Amino acid sequence: MNDGFEYQFPAIRGIQAQREYYVSMCPMRLLPKLFQFDEDELAPELRAQRQLNRARIPELSRYITENVNNYVFSAITVSIDADIAFTSFAGEGDANRIGILKIPMSARFIINDGQHRRAAIDQALRNHPELGDETIAVVFFVDKGLERCQQMFSDLNRYAIRPSTSLSILYDYRDETARLVKSLIANSVIFRDVVELEKTSLAPRSRRLFTLSAIYHATNELLSGFQETTPEEAARLALEFWESVADQMDEWGRVRSGDLTAGEVRTDFIHTHGVVLQALARAGRTLVSKHPNTWKNKLGGLKVIDWRRANSRVWEGRALVGGQLSKSHQNVVLTANAIKAHLDLELSEEEQRVEDAFRRGANGARKATA
Repeated sequence: MNDGFEYQFPAIRGIQAQREYYVSMCPMRLLPKLFQFDEDELAPELRAQRQLNRARIPELSRYITENVNNYVFSAITVSIDADIAFTSFAGEGDANRIGILKIPMSARFIINDGQHRRAAIDQALRNHPELGDETIAVVFFVDKGLERCQQMFSDLNRYAIRPSTSLSILYDYRDETARLVKSLIANSVIFRDVVELEKTSLAPRSRRLFTLSAIYHATNELLSGFQETTPEEAARLALEFWESVADQMDEWGRVRSGDLTAGEVRTDFIHTHGVVLQALARAGRTLVSKHPNTWKNKLGGLKVIDWRRANSRVWEGRALVGGQLSKSHQNVVLTANAIKAHLDLELSEEEQRVEDAFRRGANGARKATA
């Protein structure tokens, strides 16, 4: 039903699957007024989108407000359940694709893609109303009926794939730790040319020893205990720590010299994998805190550790679960506990609780099989 009142959007007309669609720009202050959410209380089969995850909104909103000069949001996709009109500015050629899209005010808009962006913009505007005149691209489809809207939601999300953690870190220039780790890899002899920068897992034949994401999480673990350090001090500590650790890992050096392949080391040893790197950093954080002037001399305990994956007596239940490496928090703590024992470091209360529980479980399993 058209009551004579209408919205008018400058738009470009296009064709997909023999259907017209329209691309326009919408001032952010109008988003909350124009595009309402499907009712959350409706059953899933009666909605045209997923239920809004309100826990995501504050983080997205902060992203806007903390980066007002360089945030980026992709287009919102909206279905219109109404009869619309498009008046082109010219009658022939490509120019007739540009014009005014007229939509009745009685029309129903359904967000097929971008509902969390819309909610985050709404929240950001409350604290930064000056953002209201900025614009976001909106793609309009004319689709009458719930079935078509639901199919659009399914199609838009069917092939969406999140980038790997390593690639996200590589392209992130806001995260201070990400910048530090990328500089570390570029400037450190031990990491140069042996770090996979794009993928989060390594193929058996890969020539890389480590992944960027593993080094990032491990370095973040190391530096989390030194919040008062400057970026320069943090970078220097990270570089000195990993180079000192590398001095204790013969296999790392043998890969660089060509005596071993990276695949052989990753297959036979556990010390290049994420769980162990993070455990090394956790133990290292305590070591540096307790012995700020002599910690390098105390890393020699790493050299006597049997890092072979086949050493299940030590690593099963810690770094390994059923013979497979596990990166859970508990496994990181248990692996760090074993490393701390070789470095003569005391366990924290949390680490002692995890260790006691692990030993009770191990003793119970031995009794059961006796």
